[in-house]
Amino acid sequence: MTAQDIVIRPIITEKSMAGIGMKKYTFEVAKDATKIDIARAVESLFGVKVRKVNTLHVRGHLRRQGRNEGYTPSWKKAVVTLTEDSKTIEFFEGMM
Repeated sequence: MTAQDIVIRPIITEKSMAGIGMKKYTFEVAKDATKIDIARAVESLFGVKVRKVNTLHVRGHLRRQGRNEGYTPSWKKAVVTLTEDSKTIEFFEGMM
């Protein structure tokens, strides 16, 4: 898998934006990616140094539309913490 296949998109929420001051960035990642794969992908895509990666699986939620119901797809989230001497990710700087 390439780095673009591992890191799917950034997560932009109030909680994820609060972590930017502590150099914590949140991404949606491929379900079969490991922490090591995620760290290497973020380092190669953004040119930063990763200190640690925390991952969690997000379950799909039940959604209804009229009498029809189904589940949204499940996905994997990664919270990437950078080292203190690392530069910040420029994409998130425009959000603050």
